[in-house]
Amino acid sequence: MKIMVVGGGGREHAIIKKIKENKKVEKIYALPGNGGIAADAECVNIGATELDAIAEFAKTNAIDYAIVAPDDPLVAGCVDRLEAIGIPCFGPRANAAIIEGSKVFSKNLMKKYGIPTAKYEVFTDMDSALKYLETAPVPTVIKADGLALGKGVIIALTREEAKLAVISMMRDKQFGASGDRVVIEEFLEGPEVSVLSFTDGKTVVPMVSSMDHKRAGDGDTGLNTGGMGTVAPNPYYTDEVAERCMKEIFLPTIDAMNKEGRTFKGCLYFGLMITKDGPKVIEYNCRFGDPETQVVLPLLESDLLEVMMATTEGRLSDISVKFSDKHACCVIMASDGYPVKYERGYEIVTDEETWKHIYVAGAKLVPAGEAKHGTQGEVANAKRRIDPADVETWKKNVVGDGMALVNGGGRVLGLTAVADSLKEAVDAAYSLTGKVYFANEYFRLDIGQRALGAYARK
Repeated sequence: MKIMVVGGGGREHAIIKKIKENKKVEKIYALPGNGGIAADAECVNIGATELDAIAEFAKTNAIDYAIVAPDDPLVAGCVDRLEAIGIPCFGPRANAAIIEGSKVFSKNLMKKYGIPTAKYEVFTDMDSALKYLETAPVPTVIKADGLALGKGVIIALTREEAKLAVISMMRDKQFGASGDRVVIEEFLEGPEVSVLSFTDGKTVVPMVSSMDHKRAGDGDTGLNTGGMGTVAPNPYYTDEVAERCMKEIFLPTIDAMNKEGRTFKGCLYFGLMITKDGPKVIEYNCRFGDPETQVVLPLLESDLLEVMMATTEGRLSDISVKFSDKHACCVIMASDGYPVKYERGYEIVTDEETWKHIYVAGAKLVPAGEAKHGTQGEVANAKRRIDPADVETWKKNVVGDGMALVNGGGRVLGLTAVADSLKEAVDAAYSLTGKVYFANEYFRLDIGQRALGAYARK
């Protein structure tokens, strides 16, 4: 089979590595992919939102199955375009992807069908929003209506912070047109849980739960990011909570979308808060989460491609989807200064064994002479950590002679480890950070600590 994966980050790398396990897969194309994905698939220089070019490529290259991974092309109708030319896809059509594409839509859907979520108000006029905030309880949550790379949510602890958030979204257009409408909602308290699920519009199969770490700094400080690391399973997602979620949230959401004529097929992500009143929905995503995918898929024991195809064909109830009972931890190595300002182009070095545990989020291949390097001291320290001979073998077998893999974005690498216990998985993931180097690397030092604390209290 010829498979096309639309997207080019760590999530897509995790998907590609997993579907490579299927012996029927002859060729995988990544559009656009990235420098790290190039070791596992053929990267094609077509952007994830270039729908005309994506459809033309799929048709010309006789693609048997497509996986559309990011939110932007899903909301824009990439699946609709591919299905119209006879190419089966994993992912929802545009009219279902709106569940992430518009927070106003999703909040109104939950309100209409009685799905538990935070109380909220919607505003299209900045002055009205600011007036509402004069008496609204704080803390409060301000959300841009549309897509914003996972950063369009601000938790405001004071009224002044809340007003500044509204002004930045509605007047200053920090998130572009996504801020034309804002949702101001009740601040919920409790542990957060991410649950990705396969659904064919009839059956819902939750994947193993996970815990994301969105803030840039240790102790959940600093700005919101796309995610600095994650662990699975989430200790707060007990069997009792899972049962309530299926009954009160998962199945009602699928039923609500069907009643609205927006049948959802693909991966539906439930962002949950376990409050004192029970689980409530914080957000929906219309696709695999990032970096949640990097810990969930390594625990999947079933064949991912077969599960995806069953989802597309409406026969999810006919197959078994099995996950390991082990634990996984992913630590994101980012460029220092992310998510605000950071430098690109520094050479990444590691070894072949470590490479097996790396999902590349933002890196590109350049001629070796174009790569930047750290100070002499930094390079010397790297060589002490990583055997130069192992680095050269990795470059030859993975990167290619005369080429360098360099950081090309804010989040650069996801280092993932799987073990029998969470502590072992966390320790193993952090051990990997000592076997990878680029000059302006940065990573949180506390990924998994909240989860370990929760297990200790049980």
